[in-house]
Formats: sequence, structure tokens, C-alpha cells
Amino acid sequence: MSTFTRTRNRYFASFALLTSTALLLTACGSGSDDAGGGGSAQGAAKADKIPTTDVVSDIKKDAAAARLLPAGTSSLTAAISVSGSPPGTSYLADGKTLTGQDVDFADAVARTLGIKLKRESASFEAILPALDSGKYDFGASNFGVTDERRKTIDFVTYINDGQGFATRSDSKLAKITDLKQLCGLNVATGAGTTFEATLEDNKKVCADAGKKAYKVQTYSESGAIWSSLQQGRSDIVMSTINGLRYAVAHQQGVKFLNEFHRLDVGFAFKKGTKLAPAFQAAVNKLIADGTYDNILKKWGTTGSAIEKSQISPRELKN
Repeated sequence: MSTFTRTRNRYFASFALLTSTALLLTACGSGSDDAGGGGSAQGAAKADKIPTTDVVSDIKKDAAAARLLPAGTSSLTAAISVSGSPPGTSYLADGKTLTGQDVDFADAVARTLGIKLKRESASFEAILPALDSGKYDFGASNFGVTDERRKTIDFVTYINDGQGFATRSDSKLAKITDLKQLCGLNVATGAGTTFEATLEDNKKVCADAGKKAYKVQTYSESGAIWSSLQQGRSDIVMSTINGLRYAVAHQQGVKFLNEFHRLDVGFAFKKGTKLAPAFQAAVNKLIADGTYDNILKKWGTTGSAIEKSQISPRELKN
């Protein structure tokens, strides 16, 4: 049984305008319209709201970090998913230029290492499997570091984000501290994300409590997630903390509930990569010289700062 009222038409017009803007931006690029970003199912943003401050062009090559690269490395290909809104990756008004927090961090590391970077947009759920084939050298899409992922993927951390919840403003739901609170509800999230995995792996909590299971609704497009919530097909959204905070600040009729589980976020590599030490050194150089803080300030994510980069750390436990 739903805990929500159905009086939300007053919100939908403004939401539809925001969503159509995001779909236009994502459709003008490579064709990728994935929710992306470790599941960053984020609210749509108007193009003029996307930060454009240049925080990377003055970065100089750091010889010490560059020496850690495998011999002969002069260029790398990064796979980045397009979410449609900050701080995740989106397109600027020209429909071609990728921008976002992950883009800035990837560019900053490349400049620190003195290498050329080729960016390719890809669906979020396709990136990790493609790393093993060598199609991409690394992925930069808000990938949360989990113990399950560490079995097949190497990570170099650069921020701390995690899992959170949002819902409609008229919902009676409050802070989600236990997934049993979701029993009987429809939960919208991004396909191939840690959110989907968390929800699917814990469905039994409802049966164990003698309650009706929650239904996991997955989408590969950010606009579809929020449309589902606003139109009442979904009761709640589970996604990235930073993405949810941005979404509720830029559309009417939704509210952020709470952080549920913090996760380190990192660049993703094929297991056994020799690139990890160089990337770790580059991130730590950016932290030391202040560039790191400038990137976080640009995207409004200073609460996700880390003190130092790590290679494939164990999953954070709440």
C-alpha cells in the first residue's frame, strides 16, 4: 500500500520542463543517455545552471607522478557515462562538450601525468565489463568502491560519496535507516549500480519481517527515474548522495531524505592494472596543491572530500 497522496499535478509542469532540457542535452552527444555515475540518477538541470569555471587548464605535469606510469604511456582512453545533470557528466549547450565532476578529475589527473586523454561516453552498466577487454583504459563515472567490485576491478579513489534516498515532498516517509522501511514500496534506481545491487541483495529482509517485498525499478535514463517518482509510479529514489542533493535543489516537489551508506568513489581499472600507482600519486598531488578543493567547490561537493587517495580500499562499513 502506498504511503503517498496523489495530489502532485502542481509539481509536474516544472519537472517536465527540467527533464526535457536534460534529455535534449544528452541526446545531442554520442547518444548515451545512461543514468551513470555509480547510479547517479540525478534531477535535470538547465544548461545555464551548469558550472563552467575552468579549474584544470593551469595544471602542470608532475614529474614524480609521471614516472610511475608504465613505460611508453602517452595517452589513455577514459569511459564516462552521461547523467544529464551536475555534478554528474552532462553536455554543455553546444551538445558536444562533456562537463562534470568526473570529467574535471579525469582531465586533472591526465594533465598531472602529462598524457593525452581521449574521452568516450558509454552507458554506465557497460563500462566495468568493457575494462577487461581493453576497450577503455579506465572508467570515470562515480564508481563506488565495494568489496564485490574489488574482486574484478581495481580502483583509485578520489572522492567519497555514497547511497541516499529522495522522495516526493508530499510523502510521509522520513529517514531511511533500515531497508525494511521500503517494504511494499516501489523503489526507482539506476541500472547496473550499487543501489540496484544493494536493493536486490536485501529483498529478503521484507519476507523475514513478514512484510510484502519492495519492488526495484531500474532505469538507464535519469529523466525516467524522476518522471517515475513524480508521476507516482515509484515511491522513492535511491541514488548518489551528491546527485540527490543537487536534484532536490533544482526541481520542485521532491525532498532529500538522508544518507544511507557512504562509499569511496574511484577511477575504475582492469584488475591488475599498472596504472594505479600513477593515478594515486596524481590525485594526491592535486589534493596537496589545492586543485582538488577547487574542483569540489566548483561542483558543490566539498562534503565528499578525502584526505588521500587509496588503491582499492575495503568497502566502508556504516
